[in-house]
Amino acid sequence: MKLFVDTGDVEEVRKAVDFGVLDGVTTNPTLIAKSGKGFKETVLKICELVPGGAISAEVVATDYDTMLKEALEIHSWHEQIVVKVPLIEPGIKLVKTLTDKGVRTNVTLVFSVPQALLAAKAGATFISNFVGRVDDLGADGMVAVADTVQMVETYGYDSEVLVASVRHPLHVSQAIEAGAHIATIPYKIFEMLFKHPLTDNGLKRFLEDWNKAGLSIFG
Repeated sequence: MKLFVDTGDVEEVRKAVDFGVLDGVTTNPTLIAKSGKGFKETVLKICELVPGGAISAEVVATDYDTMLKEALEIHSWHEQIVVKVPLIEPGIKLVKTLTDKGVRTNVTLVFSVPQALLAAKAGATFISNFVGRVDDLGADGMVAVADTVQMVETYGYDSEVLVASVRHPLHVSQAIEAGAHIATIPYKIFEMLFKHPLTDNGLKRFLEDWNKAGLSIFG
């Protein structure tokens, strides 16, 4: 499964890259606004930090003609950019147009399998299936993820299922169980993936025993 970091903060991207396991970055208007930096400036810096990675940058218009203009502008910035499009009627029309032009897309704000079907049929590169926001309503967001994975595999669509709105490491484990292709996670959750109390306790014991024995790797 690919791991993306979900952020508009260039420094968080830089730190995530240092882990050596990052495959891409997703941004959205809220995350970009929080960064306090320019949109194009931020996206291009992220592309520089993650060479070869998929970098999602989102249109903000809601009518087809303006969305298309924005999408083509964003696409022109860098070959790594994936144009992010909300799942609305003009959005799906846009995805089909962009697919026909060879432009990669990430359909966002997907919460149901019928929505995911529309995105897949339009040719979406990534289908961003949100889980945390569904969980907040008392439902299980991972059900739609698993069903979407099955739908994509059953009908042979080229889309990859991307788990978004990740709130904790358990969501990552559940994404793996569901067979999702990608999980995009906030940096703080990324850091949490390294943590387990038994790892900490085990390392502490190993080092204590090593030091008591007076051993050294270099002599």
